[in-house]
Amino acid sequence: MPILTQEAAGRALPRLLPVTQSFPRPRLDDPRAATQRMVSDRLAELNARSGARVAIGVGSRGIRDIVPVVQATVTACRDAGLAPCIVPAMGSHGGGTAEGQRSVLEHLGITEEAVGAPIVSSQDVTTIGVTESGIPVSFDRTALDADFIVPINRVKPHTDFAGTHESGLCKMLAIGFANHAGCSRIHQEGFARFHVVIPEVAGLILRTLPVAFGVAIVENAYDETCLIEAIPRAAILTREAELLQIAYANMARLYFDHIDVLVVEEIGKNISGAGMDPNIIGRTAGGLLPGFDGPAIRRIVV
Repeated sequence: MPILTQEAAGRALPRLLPVTQSFPRPRLDDPRAATQRMVSDRLAELNARSGARVAIGVGSRGIRDIVPVVQATVTACRDAGLAPCIVPAMGSHGGGTAEGQRSVLEHLGITEEAVGAPIVSSQDVTTIGVTESGIPVSFDRTALDADFIVPINRVKPHTDFAGTHESGLCKMLAIGFANHAGCSRIHQEGFARFHVVIPEVAGLILRTLPVAFGVAIVENAYDETCLIEAIPRAAILTREAELLQIAYANMARLYFDHIDVLVVEEIGKNISGAGMDPNIIGRTAGGLLPGFDGPAIRRIVV
């Protein structure tokens, strides 16, 4: 790392003191066991026939415990006599191709060998309906061919819009399962309308398709799993909105009112969809984040 000296700066440098921030740290000791127990309970409520097919949706984000959570979900399905498969539910990520999305899952550790279920990756979609505001809703054809659909996703604040439902199960249902074609159509609505579009599209899907339940993950400020819930289909819209508030409360923050220079060591899509999380720095690609209550940052250096 380059070192800035007083001679190079041409002026006296301010005194620097190291500071470490500490955040509340609620966490689950065994996310896999918790997931398997809750998923087993939900599956028992389905009274599904032996051999029923379950499409488990997995996205592209780097969630800390995504592998054990998916493993536990697959195991619970097999123990119940069901036939699970993994379906990429990541919209246009992975280049918007079947192989690209399979590669994204493999990079996250989601392989057929690791989770014990086949990965069925395709960009084929079917239009299942149109929302009240006129948005056509597309859904992955492999998932449509299954008897049950189970999305798995982290619930967290989104980097580009605010609403009752941001990143989570509803967004995965509305955009992730829509693959490239459906994802592109929804993005035509613009982020300014996502707070309306996401629950509207997800609501139609939940009323129309056999979504059995959703596995929601909430992480703490250290990216550790602090909460997992297998939410019944009828409660997904209401419970996810509540989990989003829990996620906001557990989000990391910069405990300063003003920052002259913020030095960021690393950015990337694996950290935040925007590279640097606007919910932390208060900046978006379009300028200041509306309603941001964190520090006023004068300059950012990466």
